Amino acid sequence: MVKRIAVVDNTKLKDMDKKKHIQSLCPVNRSGKDCIYFEDSKLFIDESLCIGCGICANTAPEAIHIINLPEELEQEPIHRYGKNEFELFNLPTPIFGKVIGILGINGIGKSTAIKILAGILNPNLGGEKEATYDELIEFFKGTEAQAFFEKVKAGKIKIAYKPQQVDLIPKSQKGKVKELLKKVDEKNELDKIAKQLEIENILDNNIKDISGGELQRVAIAATVLKKANFYVFDEPTSYLDIKQRIKISKFIKTLADENTAVMVVEHDLIILDYMTDLIHIMYGKEGCYGIVSQPRATRTAINVYLSGYLREENMRFRNYPIKFEKRALGQKASTNILTSWQNIEKKLGKFNLKAEGGTAYKNEVVGILGENGIGKTSFVKILANVIKPDKGEI
Repeated sequence: MVKRIAVVDNTKLKDMDKKKHIQSLCPVNRSGKDCIYFEDSKLFIDESLCIGCGICANTAPEAIHIINLPEELEQEPIHRYGKNEFELFNLPTPIFGKVIGILGINGIGKSTAIKILAGILNPNLGGEKEATYDELIEFFKGTEAQAFFEKVKAGKIKIAYKPQQVDLIPKSQKGKVKELLKKVDEKNELDKIAKQLEIENILDNNIKDISGGELQRVAIAATVLKKANFYVFDEPTSYLDIKQRIKISKFIKTLADENTAVMVVEHDLIILDYMTDLIHIMYGKEGCYGIVSQPRATRTAINVYLSGYLREENMRFRNYPIKFEKRALGQKASTNILTSWQNIEKKLGKFNLKAEGGTAYKNEVVGILGENGIGKTSFVKILANVIKPDKGEI
């Protein structure tokens, strides 16, 4: 029997006449059964009755997805957000002494998986009720995840979790950076960690006034200042420039020892390669379902991810490989000027920006490389006429 799920996004399907039209097209409904039905004004699909014809999905492709799950997937989901919503299968496994990475596209369940491990989200095993630790232990019987949840239940594992959206911190936390970090400093190592993460000079700043990169490092500091033996980082290098990414990666690597496990969600393949010992690839369909693969050595996992094919699982999760050319593909130089600048100067508070001169042509892709706080954003804002230069010509 085909294992099939239906995902319906009612936020994208608001027109009641269209919903009723979709219901009327369903062959199962036309035979007298309620495959597509309503609860209040929301449309739902009974997966046990769905025959996978795809008529409803073709009629509203932005809102309805009918998916035949891989034949090899015999297990039940570890979590489902609700009826006709996202499903997650399996979990990554923490290993003491190792930094474990999680790699996959957005919307595939990476954050959901680590929130479950971190105790932020209580899984429901695909049902309506939250699972107890005993149920989770039985669900993962015979696997390393069983041992993990047994230790969590026994209080032998304490978890510290850094969330993905550090930009939300100023909305929930007020006051100075130092005050926030003092509240969570269970190790009495604030000064030491602040120096390692290079945030000493912002400790007296208000949280609402610091940059995204500074917020990221403050969030990492707040995480590692807690006494824990399992540290979970969701995208720890976003907002950081390459120099800061390497420093943060080195720092995170030092956390893992025989008594401490570390898990990281990261999109930067170079940083992931440098930081982790093993990687779980996550695949599926974004916004619909996600599957956690078995762990692989970091280099192997990255190459497998680029190839788009999991040999051991016999699963092709992308219909093309990602290849990097040794040289950029050549193209004819453009002579059509898009914009140019000459001897630009701009003073922003204590910061001074200067750009001698240059030209950008149509059909070119131009990169701007430099550390955070060096004026890259201000420069492009000047080129885009968002802010005016004090001197020079555009």
